[in-house]
Amino acid sequence: MTSQVSSPAEQADGAGGAVVAGQRTSASPGGKEVRRLDRVIIRFAGDSGDGMQLTGDRFTSETASFGNDLSTLPNFPAEIRAPAGTLPGVSSFQLHFADHDILTPGDAPNVLVAMNPAALKANIGDVPRGAEIIINTDEFTKRPMAKVGYQTSPLEDGSLAAYNLHPVPLTTLTVEALKDFGLSRKEAERSKNMFALGLLSWMYHRPTEGTEKFLRQKFAKKPQIAEANVAAFRAGWNFGETTEDFAVSYEVAPATQAFPTGTYRNISGNLALSYGLIAASRQADLPLYLGSYPITPASDILHELSKHKNFGVRTFQAEDEIAGIGAALGAAFGGALGVTTTSGPGVALKSETIGLAVSLELPLLIVDIQRGGPSTGLPTKTEQADLLQAMYGRNGEAPVPIVAPRTPADCFDAALDAARIALTYRTPVFLLSDGYLANGSEPWRIPDIADLPDLKIQFASGPNHELADGTEVFWPYKRDPETLARPWAVPGTPGLEHRIGGIEKQDGTGNISYDPANHDHMVRTRQAKIDGIQVPDLEVDDPDQARTLVLGWGSTYGPVTAAVRRLRAAGHPIAQAHLRHLNPFPRNLGEALRRYEKVVVPEMNLGQLATLIRAKYLVDAQSYNQVNGMPFKAEQLAKVLEEAIND
Repeated sequence: MTSQVSSPAEQADGAGGAVVAGQRTSASPGGKEVRRLDRVIIRFAGDSGDGMQLTGDRFTSETASFGNDLSTLPNFPAEIRAPAGTLPGVSSFQLHFADHDILTPGDAPNVLVAMNPAALKANIGDVPRGAEIIINTDEFTKRPMAKVGYQTSPLEDGSLAAYNLHPVPLTTLTVEALKDFGLSRKEAERSKNMFALGLLSWMYHRPTEGTEKFLRQKFAKKPQIAEANVAAFRAGWNFGETTEDFAVSYEVAPATQAFPTGTYRNISGNLALSYGLIAASRQADLPLYLGSYPITPASDILHELSKHKNFGVRTFQAEDEIAGIGAALGAAFGGALGVTTTSGPGVALKSETIGLAVSLELPLLIVDIQRGGPSTGLPTKTEQADLLQAMYGRNGEAPVPIVAPRTPADCFDAALDAARIALTYRTPVFLLSDGYLANGSEPWRIPDIADLPDLKIQFASGPNHELADGTEVFWPYKRDPETLARPWAVPGTPGLEHRIGGIEKQDGTGNISYDPANHDHMVRTRQAKIDGIQVPDLEVDDPDQARTLVLGWGSTYGPVTAAVRRLRAAGHPIAQAHLRHLNPFPRNLGEALRRYEKVVVPEMNLGQLATLIRAKYLVDAQSYNQVNGMPFKAEQLAKVLEEAIND
């Protein structure tokens, strides 16, 4: 779904109506009041079989096509199919959309759609007083309520009195709307998520054509099911328009000044990363080879890349993690852009082959979509706890560059950057995303191909060294004086035969060597190559000459930036910087850190970046840590940073 955005100079404020209590109001054609808001946070929640992710995705797609800025937070149960109606089986999807630039999925929902008692119980703690709660009353019977610990009905005992409650028999209304389709009751009930989507689409004036088209395409082989879902969707819309319980609908205008001119689409982090890998292979004029083993939350990249054989992409679903990276490294040896995708447990299994790639000095991208650990940990929850594993999780001195995207859309650019480093310096590179970025989405400006970096490389084609007797030979470890990269020789090229393997190489010739001095030289050379990688200087945002700096990396960018905006709006001076390159660090990082009396590092781990900062720069960085499987909230960080400023 794409939308065109014009420049601010070309835009006009088309909203009309009076301003009441900070909200613009008018009347809809049906006579109901319409309130205009600047932003809304909606959370859909239900059983894992209720289709909450599909509902959220469709609402998000229509919101993107409408032109709002948005940010999403899907939240999946870890079990493949948890028992129905239980707390572990609750699935939710939160969407924050606005008429201005936003950075996070929002701290607390303005609207909660609860499809059953478990969904209400699991999410009510996040809902502020006065928020709207839409409840599927059909599910609030004695047994489902008892299953999650409700002794009395929350719809009747006054426990929800602080909220604007909308009891709606979603299941009954859906079955009634579909009575002419000849479906069983169970089949008809499955469309209740589309009824809820239609109701919310009416409440917030979302477009409907795209969803109807999507449903007909999704169920093209089952036209009766397709039309039933469309009918349920329309019934939800009509219910909102006609019922007296919903006397007000809301409008959130397009974010006309949030984006530069261009064509935009909604994109998730894993999809953006997939497109970035394809773009990198095309810009390098190399085939893309993915050797991978499915693992949450990285599997979507394997699924997506398998669709693009027309771009020279080959995907191999291996029997295990070790085989996946072995195949990717073999493809790199053969002259392809080798990629392997995984999460933290898979990185542990791949570590020996990553060390081999360091020794062979071949380009290889290791994409780690981080999740909660250790071991199997929290497969569907987010964390940033693989930084030290990426930095040091191999035997011997085996340095590997690390690149971390900061938003879902930034995963595209980070993939290109990681490929640039791998190809230029002949090294494996870690690309550290996480579950929050991978599954979340935001608007992405589709780039012009002419603006993408040129990543073309030159393979070795002939002898590169002259011996003392004048003989010309090929030395596989003779280095580029600027990058220290060795030549990349494609197997089968006449005259470029050379040894390959994990045993230490002799400098230049690549012959096996156990010489102590040579090993010392090669270890230091490999480290110098990584240390010499060209990365941009750190940019520090400090308009007020603050004394406190907040330093983030990866997906903390959105919550940290939102918190900084709140503090500055309240008159508190604070500086902000964000790291994309974690190995090597930007050359000016130490100088930047020492300019501030306090440095605060928020991380979704127990202080891994802060540990590196303290060790390398002897700066007393203060950690603020969270490891609950969820991203930071902006208000939470604002309080912590305000305390740091005033301490």
